[in-house]
Amino acid sequence: MTIASRYITVLERELHYTEWGRGNDKTIVMWHGLARTGRDFDDIAAALARRYRVICPDTIGRGLSQWSPAPDAEYCLAFYARLAAAFCDALGIGRMHWVGTSMGGAIGIKLASRKDGALAGRIDKLVLNDNGPQLAGAAIERIRSYAGNAAAFSRVSELEAYFRRIYAPYGMLTECEWIKLTETSVRRLPDGRVTPHYDPNMVRQFINFPHDYDLWPEYDAIDIPVLCLRGADSDLLLAETAQAMRERGPRARLAEIAGCGHAPALNVPGQIGLVEEFLAP
Repeated sequence: MTIASRYITVLERELHYTEWGRGNDKTIVMWHGLARTGRDFDDIAAALARRYRVICPDTIGRGLSQWSPAPDAEYCLAFYARLAAAFCDALGIGRMHWVGTSMGGAIGIKLASRKDGALAGRIDKLVLNDNGPQLAGAAIERIRSYAGNAAAFSRVSELEAYFRRIYAPYGMLTECEWIKLTETSVRRLPDGRVTPHYDPNMVRQFINFPHDYDLWPEYDAIDIPVLCLRGADSDLLLAETAQAMRERGPRARLAEIAGCGHAPALNVPGQIGLVEEFLAP
């Protein structure tokens, strides 16, 4: 299935996104994690594009999207949700499914909630990939520590080795997939070194908005089907939180992914099949 790379300006910010399955009736919006890009979804997007139009944006400050000129105000869930709603409006997306990994799942919770969610009533089904309304503080600090101090290397191969280490919990990536992850996540600094393709200022979210990911009130006000995919070894979405998600609010369907931590890469048939089956009419 062919991938198309596109750009659009919403709320005076340019966002990059990839599009698959253009012309299909039903749309899936897939939103990535904190320090990642929409290209993380290439494998699952290609599979789902047989039936759906699949849209995979880069969040502001990530990938090929514009960096925020006001990082202290805009790197937060409230602005991401505003931006996402404006993005869907600009693309003429009326109703959709939402698939979100980590931060992308939190954005989905805010948007789908009947508690002031900007896309409430327009999101038909919600997939949360290793994300929930309560996250483990120790794991947030782990992610913040590497994301806020972006490593830089002389060689792309050294950056790949770094990604293999910090993203080892992704699970089942092949040699070719590690190379692609690196090549879609790299930018070169003025001194010639290479570094991950995001604005390090995005971690200010955890200073300026320390309770951004406390989302039980929003989760409890969701009234659509929810699938929670939890990496069996995840240190971010704890097992007791996932169990609570089954018992309250929308009573999420829970699937644990063996051999993964935070977060499953959604790149193998078993994981893709779980999403495909859940989204099917």
